[in-house]
Amino acid sequence: MPSASRNRLLYAALIFFAIGFAATVTMFAVPALDDGTRAPALVYLLTLGLPIGFVLALVFALRSGRRHR
Repeated sequence: MPSASRNRLLYAALIFFAIGFAATVTMFAVPALDDGTRAPALVYLLTLGLPIGFVLALVFALRSGRRHR
């Protein structure tokens, strides 16, 4: 696998993870700061980026690992 496509996988994983993390923080911060109102449904959908980014990073780590001799 060429290194350029491996780097894209890592960047995609980081972007998904960052979006999911920010959405998770927002999901807990909105009710705390806005008198108990719930966050919009889009925030709950964006939290799915956290596990997707984690799985992509795991795939990247497994594909770029060294083989035993």
